[in-house]
Amino acid sequence: MGIQLTTGQRFSLKKQAPGLNALLCGLGWELTPQKGLSKLFKSDFDLDISILCLNEEGKLQKSTDVVYYGNLTHPSGAISHLGDNLTGEHTTPNATEKHEEEEAEEITDKEQILVTLPQVPKRVKKLLIVANIYESAHRRQNLGQVENAYIRLVDLEHEMEIARYDLSHDDFKDETGMILAEIYRQEEEGQWQVEIIGQGVKFGSLQELAEQYS
Repeated sequence: MGIQLTTGQRFSLKKQAPGLNALLCGLGWELTPQKGLSKLFKSDFDLDISILCLNEEGKLQKSTDVVYYGNLTHPSGAISHLGDNLTGEHTTPNATEKHEEEEAEEITDKEQILVTLPQVPKRVKKLLIVANIYESAHRRQNLGQVENAYIRLVDLEHEMEIARYDLSHDDFKDETGMILAEIYRQEEEGQWQVEIIGQGVKFGSLQELAEQYS
C-alpha cells in the first residue's frame, strides 16, 4: 500500500514513483447497509469519477477536456475513463484484469481513469480529479450513504500503489460531490506534483461543476 494522504498534502510523483508513465486513478466505496423500508426502496448509487483538464489559468479550453462517463477518452489519447459503474455494486476493474485472481480480489475500485502522463498535451497544466453522485437530488442521495470510500493513485506499469486518500469523513456526509485532488505540472518540464484537496461540494451535475472552470 502507498502513502496514506491527508487533506492539503502535496507530494512529487517523480520522487514517489520514478519513471512513472501510466498513472491509474481509482475510486472505491461501499454502500452503507440500509434498514427497514429504506432497504426495500433503495435506488442504485452511481458515484462517478471524472478529470477536468485545465490550462495555466485553471480554465477548461474545450468541452472535450472533461473526461467522464460521457466522454471516455481525451482527444489526445492521454486520458481514458475505464467504464461507468451505474449501481455501486462491485465489478472487476478493467485495468487489473491481468492480475492473478487472488490479487484482483483485493482491488475494489468501482471506477478508474488511466492517465498516460507523457502524452498529456503541454497546454494542459492541471488535471483536476472530481467525483459526484449521478442524479443526487432526484435520488435524494449524498456521500453520507457510502462508507470505506477512497481514491488511490497507482503506477500501473509496476503494479504499485503510490498513494491513497480516505474519503469517509463526517465532514462530507451531506455533500453530493467532491473535488478530490489536483495533479499539476512543476516548473521542470515533464514532472508532476499532486495536491490532495478533499473539498466536499454540492452540485447537481458534472456540467454544473465544469461551468465554474469555463
